[in-house]
This record gives sequence, C-alpha cells and structure tokens, in this order.
Amino acid sequence: MPDINKHIKSLREEIDTHNYNYYVLSSPSISDFEFDKKLKELEALEIAHPELFDPNSPSQRVGSDINKNFQQVGHQYPMLSLSNTYSETEVLEFYNRTQKLLKEDFEIVSELKYDGTSISLIYEQGILKQAITRGDGSKGDDVTANVRTIKSIPLKLRGHDFPDKFEIRGEILMPWPVFESLNAEREENGEALFANPRNAASGTLKLQNPSVVAARRLDAYFYYLLGESLPEKGHLENLLKAKEWGFKISEYTKKHTSIESVFENIKFWDIERRNLPVATDGLVLKVNSLLQQKNLGFTAKSPRWAIAYKFQAQEAQTILRSVDFQVGRTGAVTPVANLEPVLLSGTIVKRASLHNADIIASLDLHLGDMVYVEKGGEIIPKIIAVNKEARIAGRQKVVFIENCPQCSSILIRKEGEAAYYCPNEDACPPQIKGKILHFVGRKAMNISAGSETIEHFFNANLISNVGDLFSIKENDIVHLEGWGERSASVFLESIETSKNTPFENVLYALGIRFVGETVAKRLAYTFHDIDKLAKANLEELVAVDEIGERIAQSLLDFFAKEKNQILIQRLKDAGLKMEIDETRRIEKTEMLKGLTFVISGTFQKHSRDEYKDLIEKNGGKNVGSISSKTNYMLAGENMGPSKLEKAQKIGAEIIDEETFLKLIDKEGL
Repeated sequence: MPDINKHIKSLREEIDTHNYNYYVLSSPSISDFEFDKKLKELEALEIAHPELFDPNSPSQRVGSDINKNFQQVGHQYPMLSLSNTYSETEVLEFYNRTQKLLKEDFEIVSELKYDGTSISLIYEQGILKQAITRGDGSKGDDVTANVRTIKSIPLKLRGHDFPDKFEIRGEILMPWPVFESLNAEREENGEALFANPRNAASGTLKLQNPSVVAARRLDAYFYYLLGESLPEKGHLENLLKAKEWGFKISEYTKKHTSIESVFENIKFWDIERRNLPVATDGLVLKVNSLLQQKNLGFTAKSPRWAIAYKFQAQEAQTILRSVDFQVGRTGAVTPVANLEPVLLSGTIVKRASLHNADIIASLDLHLGDMVYVEKGGEIIPKIIAVNKEARIAGRQKVVFIENCPQCSSILIRKEGEAAYYCPNEDACPPQIKGKILHFVGRKAMNISAGSETIEHFFNANLISNVGDLFSIKENDIVHLEGWGERSASVFLESIETSKNTPFENVLYALGIRFVGETVAKRLAYTFHDIDKLAKANLEELVAVDEIGERIAQSLLDFFAKEKNQILIQRLKDAGLKMEIDETRRIEKTEMLKGLTFVISGTFQKHSRDEYKDLIEKNGGKNVGSISSKTNYMLAGENMGPSKLEKAQKIGAEIIDEETFLKLIDKEGL
C-alpha cells in the first residue's frame, strides 16, 4: 500500500505540473497522447484504491453529473464594482485626485479588463476550498464544483511561501475560439446562440452539471489578492507571487510612474486588444501600494484607489421595425429584430438577433423603439439597449410568442436551456425542410438541391423526410415550374452520386442533435457501421474520445425511435453507405495523433477539404482558429496575414503542403 500511495501521489504531482505547463504557461512538455496515458493510469489506480481518493486529484477535473442547487455564501471582503469611465479626462481627474489625497509619489498598475464573469477563490493551506461568484457584492453563489473543472485554476498551489489562508479574485472567461466553436455547434443544432463570450462564460458557470462545464473549456485570469498576511507590500508584486503559486496572471499587467505612460498604454490596447484570444473591454488602473490603497479607502460603492477605463464599443442607434420568430431544424425558436438599415463597423445592418425570451424581457422592447445596436465581439449585431426617452407612448410591447409561428404547436422550454422549442418535429414545416436541407448540404450528402429546390419539392408533396429524396423520379419533377429535363437530370445524377458518400458523411447528414462533422467521424471510425452504433450503450459511447454524456444520450434517443429505425432502413435500401469502407479503415493511422492543425490559403496538390481529411485520417485534429494548442499552421498561397502573425506569435510551426505530405509519408502525391 505505501508504494501504491507514493505512486499515485507522484502521478498526481506530475499531471498537475503538465496541466500547469499547458493551461497556464501555454508551453506543453509532453504530447496529448502521453498526457492521456498518465491520466488514464491515475484514474485506474484511483478506482482500484478508493481509500486513497483525493477531491483535488487532477482526475476529478472532469466534473460530476450530480445536479445540485447553488448555495449562497457571504463574502468576507465585499466584492465592490469599480467606477467606470470612457473618458481620458476622467482618468486624469482620478490621477490628480489620488495625487492630492496621498500627497506623495505613487505607482499605477494597469491591467486588461477582461470581459467575463467575476469569481473569488478561497485557499487554505494551499488547497482550493471555495469558489464564490460576485452575486450582489455581499454574497454570491458557491460554484466550487464547476470551478474545479477549469484546468487553468490550481486545485493545489505550487511552492510553499503562500499565506495559510487568502482570497484571490479574477475573471472566468470563454476564449474566442471556444465561443465561436460553441456557437457554431449551437447554430448547427438549431439552438439559440450566446450573445457574447461573457454571457457564455456566465451561463456555463451557473450550469447544474459540472461535466458540461468541463466540456466548455473555460479559462481564468486573476488580478487581486486579499488576506491578512500577504507576502508583498505592492499589488503587482503580490500578483507575481501568485503567478509562482500557479495562477494565471496576465503578462500584460504593467506598472506606471506617470499619467503619460498610462495614456500611451490605453492607446496601445484600444487597437491591440482585437488580437487577444479572449474578450476585453478596457483597462483597470490601480494604485500599486497596499498601504496607499488602505489610506485612500472606499466610497459606498467602489474603492478610491482604482478606476476602470472602458473602450468605446462601436455602436449605432436605429429604429426597431418588427420582430420575426424563426424555427430551426431542431425546433429552436430564435427571435430576430428587423431594423431600419444603419451603418455599423463598415457594413449595413438590417437585422439583429435577440437570442431568446430572457433578452427580450430584459430590454423591455416596444415596436418603434429607438435602439442601440452593437457588434458583439466586432462580429454579431445585437441590440444592447433602448432609448426609452425617445419612446412614443402607446407602442406595442414585444413579447415572446407562445405558439410555433409555423405549425401553431405550444412551445416548450427545456430545463436549463434559454431557448423555446417547437415539439412538433414530424409535422412542423421549417423543421422538416431544415433537416432535409442539412442532409443535402455540401459537407453532408452533397446533393444538388438548395433551399429553393427543397421548398419546391416540399410544397409539391414530393418530400416529407430525407428518405423521400431517393424515391423521386424524373416524371415527378419535370413538370414543376422552372424545371425541365436538363435540371431534373442534374438532380437525379447527384442523387445517384450521393450513394457513394462515405459513411461518416451519411452519419453527419442524419442531423442527430449534437453530432457535428468531427463527432460523426469519430463515431464512424470507432463503430465502423450503423448497426453497431445503433446497438451501442451509454458506457460504450462515452468511451469514445470527445463523446460526452450529452452526445451519447442524444444518440440513444435517436436510435430508440421507431421512425428513425424505419428511415435508416429506407436509406440502406436506397443504397447509401452505412459502414466505413475497408480501404478507409486501412488508411487510418495515428501518425498525427495529439497534433492540432490550422489550414489557411490555397494549395496546388490537394484542396483544403482533402487536407482536412488527410489530417483526420492520420489521427490529427483540425481547428479553425489559432490558439496556444495549435501545433502546425498548414500554409498555402494567399493565406490571411493575421493568422500568419498569430501563428508566429504563439510559436506554432508553419509548414507548406510538401512538408505536410512528408509528415504522413505521402511525398509527391
């Protein structure tokens, strides 16, 4: 037993070190494959020796599936908000006021103001004891179980010179690449999109299921220490100590001895912040000396020794004309605002997503309102506020609908979700057409049929599900308006060609909720055919890399329905591939396992999609955005300069297609 105990402790320490190198320093020292082997060894040993359980073991970061309500906990030190300003004049006034009150020299520390959700962590004897949200400033929610899943947050501190008990505050964030990937997945599944990374991070942190929180890949930066026996007399110096203990502290935190230096930093970050991997909305300025902070004290709402300078978001004011409610292929109902066209960030904006019923209620929208529109993250137009002073009395209030706008079914709202859904998936027209349109898409079955064609066939009662596509005959469509022998021939040829579509594409085309392209490929290469996949149980499904319980349960629900079993048989009878080709199974290697690639530019020997396929066939992973996890940038001609710059900045290896093909022993292909 002593040897096992010692080995388990050694493994935990080693894995903690690798987590720190990967998530805090962004400098992994071993491959993902080697890391996974060590983690699985630890998990197996802990299962075999439950008496050695440790809640702070790195194996516990995946989160439990047990749901529980959050308890409210009082803050020992109130979490006050900072005074905000958008004016450099007010920053100068803050500086001059500080100078007048102190009557001595002082230093200002500038920090990036991260746009996430505030958190306070309490450590005792170097162990994370509690994580509390800001709440109302005097008390917040205990979200310790969820915070334990965030891999950049230390469960056990490094070194030995930390106080016996202290509190550290910071911001929990969802990085841009994760946010964009999550929203793309939600859009693919017909779910309401998150408005911005802040809302996504905040919503994730309040989920009742820590295993889902773990899958969302949150991050955290820390910016303030509190306690009775802090190691240093300066704020920045304490942060540098915290960095030694394992906390993620921004490398861009900077000390200033003049207001001119502060203004230079503001101007720099007003532009440069757009290149950061996380959302920021300003700079926080703090007096560095803890003694001077104490002497300056607090107002009723905020400290006198700090101020937040917020960057101007690009926004415009326009009129809300109407609100449409759109039904996606999964039944999710999304409200969309129709606006008087307005120029914003160089483009004309006519529509803006209102996301869900809660957003509409919080804005208190009325038709004809003068609204403020902003591009969230410079990308997604959104309504951020209403100019209520300009409201004309008697205007109609905007309320979320109760019935489906297409089939009149009563909408439902699933527990823990913001979106309302139409449950009538078999008879609601936009859901039926949406599923068929997804099925024929280029990345699915690649059938020559766009939204107009699907609409035409649906209205002509030729199709009510994807199986009907394979029963269409030339005589069924040549007489339709706008159709003739040539167009009918093109469509029917694409139907025949689609029967050669690889199994993983067919699986993706079925539109199973939460099963995107990557998940479909992993399932196809694991189970090899549709029958084995349909018979798989929950345990077998979650054992597949990147398959969590949410995806697994969705698969179980899909294959349990008789209508889907009938549909799959129809597709089999039509000649679709329902198993992995033997040649593709033979071609599958793990030469690139643990390596992440970003592809940019145009190529001579293969298309971008073919390169993506080669990467995945050889065990690698394709991602769309550069991050610290990117190993290689596969660069073609005319690649984006910003991607090249980011790749160079994070130290990713930049390779051309010849070098890539040598990596997989396909030189000259």
